[in-house]
Amino acid sequence: MATISDTLLKRRTIRKYTSEPVDDKLLNELLVMGCRTSTTGNMQVYSIIITTDTQVKNDLAPLHFNQKMITEAPVVLTFCADFNRFNKWCLLRKAEPGYDNFLSFITAAIDALLVAQTFCIAAESKGLGICYLGTTTYNAHKIIKVLKLPRGVVPITTVTLGWPSEKPEQVDRLPLEAIIHKQTYADYSDEDIIKYYHPKEEREDSTQYVRENNKETLAQVFTDIRYKKADNVYFSKILLQVLKDQGFMEQ
Repeated sequence: MATISDTLLKRRTIRKYTSEPVDDKLLNELLVMGCRTSTTGNMQVYSIIITTDTQVKNDLAPLHFNQKMITEAPVVLTFCADFNRFNKWCLLRKAEPGYDNFLSFITAAIDALLVAQTFCIAAESKGLGICYLGTTTYNAHKIIKVLKLPRGVVPITTVTLGWPSEKPEQVDRLPLEAIIHKQTYADYSDEDIIKYYHPKEEREDSTQYVRENNKETLAQVFTDIRYKKADNVYFSKILLQVLKDQGFMEQ
């Protein structure tokens, strides 16, 4: 079993998996470890949907832009912000829940992300591979229907899980000095930005992205191709409607 430092420093995103299933006992062990993570006020306002059924994975696939990991991974986990369960407990115990607001959604979303990350670290320490999908909130309204999520529950992130059949190179990360601010936030000069992003821009894969997309800079690949403003606005409107439909924008 890998040490925590090995797990964190050597981690890779795994998109290809063997056909070997993930043992139910091991999966349960990982879930127990994941659910020991920190949580706001010890409320645990999250739920985890485990999908192994082929048909359900096929239904989810187009909602994640048909990324192959969804159908090829033996396990797909959708981590949800969930005040439904907590609200019901409150009402059964003569307490009036006041969680129909945006702050409560943020609280539950943070809880869901904390448990997702802790689960991923536990899984990788056992030799499993994971891939985080950032597409969950884009089509949250459709995922809600497929997974039959009730009011008070919103999908936040999805993780595919399985035994790796690849060992890809690690992706780059900004240097620590670009991330850390001591005591208070020290804003970046133009020189700082150029220094911190230069190694990323000079990578072979980065220059290839620029060429393939007929752009002048790597930043333009992000702003004009990968994460366009029009897409951000469109999916923002969808998510805000989801929050309203699921009861988090009442006040």
